[in-house]
Amino acid sequence: MTVSPIRPPDLQQAIGPLIPALRAAAASLQPSESVLPLLTPILRQRVHLLSFSSSNDPWIRLLCYDVSKVPKLTKIAQSERLEPHPASGEVEIDWDYDAETRFRRLDEETLQAFVVITGLELGILLTYCTVEDGEGWRVGEVTVADTPSPFSSFGGVSAIAEAERQFRESKQPKSTAVPIVNPPLNNSQARGQEDEDDDDDYWAQYDATPGAKTPAAKRSPAPQTTRAWNGSNEDDYYAQYDDVQPAMDNHDPDEEADVDVSPPLGLASGATDATRNEPSDGEVAQNGIQGSWTLAEPPRSSSPRSKSGDDPNLVHPLPRPASSTGSHASVEKLEAAAALQEQNNFGVKQHVSRSIKSLFLLSQASGIDREEFERMVKTELDMLGLMED
Repeated sequence: MTVSPIRPPDLQQAIGPLIPALRAAAASLQPSESVLPLLTPILRQRVHLLSFSSSNDPWIRLLCYDVSKVPKLTKIAQSERLEPHPASGEVEIDWDYDAETRFRRLDEETLQAFVVITGLELGILLTYCTVEDGEGWRVGEVTVADTPSPFSSFGGVSAIAEAERQFRESKQPKSTAVPIVNPPLNNSQARGQEDEDDDDDYWAQYDATPGAKTPAAKRSPAPQTTRAWNGSNEDDYYAQYDDVQPAMDNHDPDEEADVDVSPPLGLASGATDATRNEPSDGEVAQNGIQGSWTLAEPPRSSSPRSKSGDDPNLVHPLPRPASSTGSHASVEKLEAAAALQEQNNFGVKQHVSRSIKSLFLLSQASGIDREEFERMVKTELDMLGLMED
């Protein structure tokens, strides 16, 4: 706020002519034209307009906004203390000794001064305003000073500079942090919070998957066994696949402990023995094997061979019949697809349930009751039915 410095009021000039006029104001019905220029524009308009509305009451009542103080103000104006001196014709007041002034700024455009004349028990409010002949101090109200603290309701300070400083400090934002206190939850909100915690616990189970852990030794989907297979019982051969870890099972014991991965059914790993030759494409296509497994070479031993010329400790894989392989593959694919579809449906249902709960809590927080929420949901469902038709 860039304004020129404001000088304190000259009480003799601003209030002096008004004091003798109070005695006449307590008796006359119309104000004198010489008194109106001493008043602020607002008080001047009040006196000028309201003095003509009543012809029975003196106009001194218009100088005070507190109706309860008007009778005492009238009594003071009619007392001998406001009689002019016989020699000078003025009311004798020592403005430096009998008057005390306090200042305050209400806003950027309003600076006020409250003058208390102790000997007369008068309190005069001055306002620095713009008038026809420029800027200056004008009388905004004439009232009775409170006792024993005449400035208790006005406050203020003894200097204009101090009043300006206090006003600037009051306009600066305060840096005091206000603690945020969450309101207590009602019963319905508490139940909704518990349901939401249950949902969080459910979805948090997916964080326990071993994908974030250090990868353990990878395991072949083939059965981990090296026992000899009895060719006369085909069911025993296929029963070995019951020990295979399902692909949809998130819990894999092999990822929690180191497992000695041995080649299945007479196959050897090419990664463990770098000296062995890799199988040719024809061997891979003939045996139906893809990946890092290769056919295990029979151990070289000086012991005599069997009659068939093969090592009895070597396990030979028996190829499946074409019809059996196709049927088992189709069944496994259908089972895997059904399990995946069931898991997807469960996740979607959980998501829809959680969304409805969240919308219900949001509606309650916005002031929408349960009946209105149910009506809104039913209306939307009906609209979806119309769209499907």
